Amino acid sequence: SKSPSPRQNMLVRYFIMKSSNLQNIDISQQKGIWSTTPSNERKLNGAFWESSMVYLIFSVQGSGHFQGFARMGSLIGREKSQDWGSAGFGGVFKVDWIRKESIPFRFARHLLNPWNDNKKVQ
Repeated sequence: SKSPSPRQNMLVRYFIMKSSNLQNIDISQQKGIWSTTPSNERKLNGAFWESSMVYLIFSVQGSGHFQGFARMGSLIGREKSQDWGSAGFGGVFKVDWIRKESIPFRFARHLLNPWNDNKKVQ
C-alpha cells in the first residue's frame, strides 16, 4: 500500500460510500479500514493511483445523514475481513477518518453531482 498516491498533482476524487448499517461505519472508524463490493474496487483503486487524494463520504442507507468522511489510505488488497460478517465484500483497505459526525442531507442540498444528472449529493 502506498500513501499518498504517487501522482501528486492530479485531481482529487470523491465517492459516496453507502453502508447497509451503522455498525459497519463504527467498525471502520475504530479500525481505520473499509471494504466494499468487488464492483467498486476497480474504480476506487484506479482513483487512488490516478489522483492525489481520494475522499470517501459515508452514509448509512435510509438514514438521511452523512456519518463522516475519510481519506482512502491504501489500495484495496485481496485480504478480506470478517469484521463485517457478510459475504459479497471484497478486500480491505485503509481509511484515515477526518470527521466523524452525523450531518443531515439538508445541509448539503446545494451540492449537485454533474456526473449524475445534477442530482443531489446524498
